[in-house]
Amino acid sequence: MSKFSIDQIYKSVKGLIPIQDLCDGAEITLEGWIRTNRSNNNIGFISLNDGSCFSCCQIVYENGRLSNYDDISRLLTGCSLRVTGRLVITPGAKQPFELNASEAEVLGQCDASYPLQKKRHSLEFLREIPHLRPRTNTFMAVFKIRSVVSQAIHEFFRQNGFAYIHTPIITGNDAEGAGETFTVTIRDDGCYQEDFFKRHACLTVSGQLHVEPFALAMGKVYTFGPTFRAENSNTPYHACEFWMIEPEMAFCDLKGNMAVMEAMLKFVIRELLDSCQDELKFLNDFVAEKHDLIEKLNRVVSTDFRVITYTEAVDYLKNADVKFENPVEWGMDFFKEHEMYICEQVAKGPVFLIDIPKDIKAFYMKLNPDGKTVAACDLLVPGVGELIGGSQREENYELLEKRMEELGIEKEGLEWYLDLRRYGGVVHSGFGLGLERLLMYVTGVANIRDVLPYARTPGNLRF
Repeated sequence: MSKFSIDQIYKSVKGLIPIQDLCDGAEITLEGWIRTNRSNNNIGFISLNDGSCFSCCQIVYENGRLSNYDDISRLLTGCSLRVTGRLVITPGAKQPFELNASEAEVLGQCDASYPLQKKRHSLEFLREIPHLRPRTNTFMAVFKIRSVVSQAIHEFFRQNGFAYIHTPIITGNDAEGAGETFTVTIRDDGCYQEDFFKRHACLTVSGQLHVEPFALAMGKVYTFGPTFRAENSNTPYHACEFWMIEPEMAFCDLKGNMAVMEAMLKFVIRELLDSCQDELKFLNDFVAEKHDLIEKLNRVVSTDFRVITYTEAVDYLKNADVKFENPVEWGMDFFKEHEMYICEQVAKGPVFLIDIPKDIKAFYMKLNPDGKTVAACDLLVPGVGELIGGSQREENYELLEKRMEELGIEKEGLEWYLDLRRYGGVVHSGFGLGLERLLMYVTGVANIRDVLPYARTPGNLRF
């Protein structure tokens, strides 16, 4: 008797992997959890899922053939089960195979209070039980896609010669000067000079500053890890703990930077379309608001991204035939409504917004010759707005120092960052991609809390 996973059986039946033992009539064993169980006095049907793939396997059990038929027929959704029986190939049917059970052993009973039943549960309800929601179709699909996206990102950078660098989670700076950091301390009096690190320490909001030195030694590098922001915001797009992908490239200007962004996004989406067909179809049909998820993803990988300047975007917005809640003026940081209009109505797809006013961007970005804008870009995508932000970094020591003085950023603690410009500095660029923002885009999920395994938002630390 051979033990298999449901995924192995599906792939074998579809001819994707050759497994000689998986022929029609083979005796096999499966282990999994009951999704549904219905029966009468003679025959019963169990939908069994073992987590190996999105699809379930139908278990058919008959009174007389299965000695513990009555016990099995009373099992509730959520019970775990080991089933042995005969594999029956059903070509042309909705389910390409089923298992006719000859033995069934209960591995774990499920209490009647189990909150997941055979009905649609709201996402708000499921957020209250994050330890159980991976058992639903929606979250099994979302977190499988999260895994595939993460692996595809690593694979893209590996294939293109980037080195993976682990940057620190505890740091002494807040990268962008926003001040929204979580303090790391062992004291309750705020006396950081006597604290563990003898100075103020915080959880990182970005690995960028720490990964730049490696780019100026190794050429192409990236960091991919958790970041933290103490922003008291309860929007569907903000979380206090999230994951960031941050590449840095030496000898690379803004144009080359955007080329890498576009290539990376297309690589990841192609991998999803190839590897997660069942998950994407479910999300397309039941989660995405306009049911156009797969069409949207296919369109992204087959078209070139547009590029428009910030100034051109302001003109588009001022001449728009819609009234925005927030009036548009040159120099402002665009609101989501503005971003959505630009990518959905003007570009009708992903678009790079470039040459952005320096006063709304970070201190380390390269100043353009006009003295008013920086060599920065935001990639805007329909349904999400800003997905990726990047820039060419300021490589001139004097200009960077002056910019820090203008913004009141203390050099103390960042001397090492300035050193990169003194010791063989070169043109270099990089960008930051929020994994959760990307997941919202490729799944059609509208709230960041539903693409995080355990969301960390203000007032939310139960699990």
